[in-house]
Parts: sequence; C-alpha cells; structure tokens
Amino acid sequence: MKRFLSALLLAGCATLLAACGPSKPELKFNNTDVTGLDYAKDFALTDHTGKPRTLADFKGKVVVMFFGYTQCPDVCPTTMVEMSNVMKELGPDADKVQVLFVTVDPERDTQEVLSQYVPAFDKRFLGLRGDQQQTEKVAKEFKVFYQKVPGKQPGSYTMDHTAGSYVFDPQGRIRLFVKHGQGPQTLAHDIKLLLS
Repeated sequence: MKRFLSALLLAGCATLLAACGPSKPELKFNNTDVTGLDYAKDFALTDHTGKPRTLADFKGKVVVMFFGYTQCPDVCPTTMVEMSNVMKELGPDADKVQVLFVTVDPERDTQEVLSQYVPAFDKRFLGLRGDQQQTEKVAKEFKVFYQKVPGKQPGSYTMDHTAGSYVFDPQGRIRLFVKHGQGPQTLAHDIKLLLS
C-alpha cells in the first residue's frame, strides 16, 4: 500500500512539474498591439466588383485594412506599395492575407475607379466603398479621421485622413494598429505571428 501511495504521489508531482514547464511564448509584435479594442469590430461596404462585404467574409485570413483615397498624392500610394512588398515578403503565406483599401472619398472613388486603382498594386487587394453615410459610419466605428480640404482650383479638393492600418487575425479579432511607413519586414513579421 505504501508503494502504491508513493507511486501516486510521484506521478502527481511529475504532473504538477510538467504543468509548470515552459508555456507558449508571448507574441512580440513590431506594431502596436490593440488586442481587445472595443471598436473597429465590423463594416458593411461594397467591394470594387460590386459585392457586399463584411469582416466575416475574410474569416480564416489575416486582414489588413487601410483608409485612403485614389487621388492621394503620397500616403496612400506609398502604403499600397508597402503592402504589395509585404505580400512579396510573405511568399506563399500571402494567400492567407486580405488587404482592404477603404475609400474616404466615395464622391470620386467610384466602383470603376477603385477596380482600376486597387488591384494595380496586387490583384488580390480589394477596394471597398460606401455612400457618404456608410463611409461616415465605418470611419466612426474605426475612429478614423477624414476631412475634405478645398484645393486651389474651384471644385478641387484633397482629403486629410488617418494614415494607419488595422490588422485582424484569422478569427476576425482586431490585433494591431500599423503606423504609416514602418517598412514591409516589420508588418510581414507580425502577420507571420498571427498566422502561426
């Protein structure tokens, strides 16, 4: 009986020690970890092919969502080129990533304009748009600032807007905020962590 109890005690200790062993390492992101945010939860917009889209459509993929406009002279094209380079950096894992470009200028960024602009950076990228009211709603949900700035010519304008991107994990949870101009390697690293 003593041997049985000793064996049971040793087995219990071994189980406790195993439970106290090395745990899964904490994810170390290069970009800002915003896991658990109480906003940026979903959207209802139309893609550049005319298909209605919500975040649920991309379940199983890492989603990178950027707000901009096609006539942007600097931040938007450089972000899209950077995202294209992220996809190259990811290699075969790029097929597990969906990049979404949400226009803050639906007045000029029609479905046709988005269908030419967005896939020019990568054929897998999708442009999203809504009417003025839908755009306001999604910008409010994502706490994205945008504002029309009158140009020098009558009727011309530019758009001031938030320059960062949001990243969702394959389960559709918000995980990262990416500042403009971080370089493709830093985001590719974080995406690989979210895919692992």
